[in-house]
Amino acid sequence: MKNLSKNLLMAAVLILCGCTQKDETNKNNENMNTTLQLTQEWDKVFPQSDKVNHKKVTFKNRYGIELAADMYTPKDAKGKLPAIAVSGPFGAVKEQSSGLYAQHMAELGFLAIAFDPSFTGESGGEPRRMASPDINTEDFLAAVDFLSVQDNVDPERIGIIGICGFGGMAVNAAAIDPRIKATVASTMYDMSKVTVEGYFKSEDTKEQRMEKRKAIAKQRTEDYKNGSYKRAGGVVDPLPADAPQFVKDYYDYYKTKRGYHERSGNSTDGWNVTGCQSFLNQPLLAWAHEIEAPVLLIHGEKAHSRYFSEYAFEKMTGVHVEGESKTIGNKELMIIPGAVHCDLYDDKAGVIPYDKLAEFFKSNLK
Repeated sequence: MKNLSKNLLMAAVLILCGCTQKDETNKNNENMNTTLQLTQEWDKVFPQSDKVNHKKVTFKNRYGIELAADMYTPKDAKGKLPAIAVSGPFGAVKEQSSGLYAQHMAELGFLAIAFDPSFTGESGGEPRRMASPDINTEDFLAAVDFLSVQDNVDPERIGIIGICGFGGMAVNAAAIDPRIKATVASTMYDMSKVTVEGYFKSEDTKEQRMEKRKAIAKQRTEDYKNGSYKRAGGVVDPLPADAPQFVKDYYDYYKTKRGYHERSGNSTDGWNVTGCQSFLNQPLLAWAHEIEAPVLLIHGEKAHSRYFSEYAFEKMTGVHVEGESKTIGNKELMIIPGAVHCDLYDDKAGVIPYDKLAEFFKSNLK
């Protein structure tokens, strides 16, 4: 992987971070979302379960942005339930991986919501397709606010799941909010680390970081001048013949019937070019070592991104591991043999350890 060309590595980073120059624009005079327009029909990329009840819900974060979510509740559930909020991957929507996770957790006895982050999907926030380590972490905290006051939820038994880039946001949320009693990060990305360093430290010099800063600053001026926000493009399409395998995996999920969704930036035209600017100097995992509640990190053995979970585990425990499962105290790194990054997005490979998730949350949400 370390031998990949610089251009291919850069292209892969841009799938997630949006710092590129593709000639697609998004006018910044779109109507502000004062009342969200929610799709009521089932439009997920996964089949609806007959074991759970489903409905759309909304709630606001502390910035006043209204978030849209799907709520999944076990059928015939009684009393106050343990609850889980799910979001991610970065650039995805709740009709994709997060909804699948939430529905499965409801089948296993939890009330679960899958939410679209601010500026994304059916949630509010303008301009569209922006990202923020602060606001997107706050989105998890707002989900906890919402769950805490539901009549059928035990506010002392709330956990969160972050997938891919929202795994880093979930860990950051756990470091901030002791109401979060247990956290899972699945196939995690640390968006600060990859934005600053590139993949495998391929852009980790002062000069390279300055070039990123200059490019984004220049784009801000152009956006303001043009009254539009240039989009970076989602997952590369058409797929280059020499694309790294993990880019091919992204394509197989986001650009095919398997996972394509019209509201997903990764499936369509991506983030705004300036969308990830603040990740350049706001490290998400700075306080991971002070998380007292249990954390489970799940990653594929063959995932290009595995080192992000290993890095997070080291930040929390002080112990460095590579390619092996490890438990220290209430922090656990679980490596799925043979799995690649996108295998943990859906059930195609059949490797998402739902039973392990249920065991983890039942043991710790009590």
